Amino acid sequence: MSSDTNEVAAFEQLGRLTLLDQSMDTFLQRVCDLAVEVLPGDLESSISLVKGKAAWTSAYTGQLALDCDERQYASGDGPCLHAATTGELTEIADMQTESRWPNYVQRAAESGALSSLSVPLPIAEGVAGALNVYARTAHAFDEESRALAGRFGPCAAVAVANMHAYEDARKMAGHLRAALESRAVIDQAKGILMERYKVTADQAFHLLTRSSMHSNQKLRVVADELVRTGRLPNMPTLES
Repeated sequence: MSSDTNEVAAFEQLGRLTLLDQSMDTFLQRVCDLAVEVLPGDLESSISLVKGKAAWTSAYTGQLALDCDERQYASGDGPCLHAATTGELTEIADMQTESRWPNYVQRAAESGALSSLSVPLPIAEGVAGALNVYARTAHAFDEESRALAGRFGPCAAVAVANMHAYEDARKMAGHLRAALESRAVIDQAKGILMERYKVTADQAFHLLTRSSMHSNQKLRVVADELVRTGRLPNMPTLES
């Protein structure tokens, strides 16, 4: 298959990646896999995410890519972090002659990575990323490779940003659902206490909160036990 065909196929797959029924990790892994398929050469790729002072690799195609990423995180600097935080396409043509990040490039070369390309992935406010491609040969990226990475990066960034937004929305929906379920079980427990002890809603809630404090359990846990078993742990009095 020609490189042009590979590129077209990869872009089509990026467009078809669905945000449904996928975790962030599996989604980003596919982006990494596509990057290796698109660019020529013996390559490994990874995606670095940066939030505040924390940086981590969310997906990678091989141990070489992971090792190179983690060396940069340990030192707090390097091409992938530079690309993520500055928004600049960052290339190391030859690890053995590169003067930037001397400690990192020496160890990367010893590991077998002799050149690299890091494409910035603007994802969301407070979260930055980079698509990193590592090659086992020096000067692995020519003008065509850099241009292709430049076209691939923004497409990947949009896909990753959409997935990030979807993941945030899914988490928010989960928190909302949990809050509603918690409210429902507390209301059920209050109703049981109101009927059982002929008390007001406020008094029933007071009993639940006092039981929660006395038993050192969350209010929802106390309410759930009452609804399931009919028992209220460390049953307090209304005056307590």
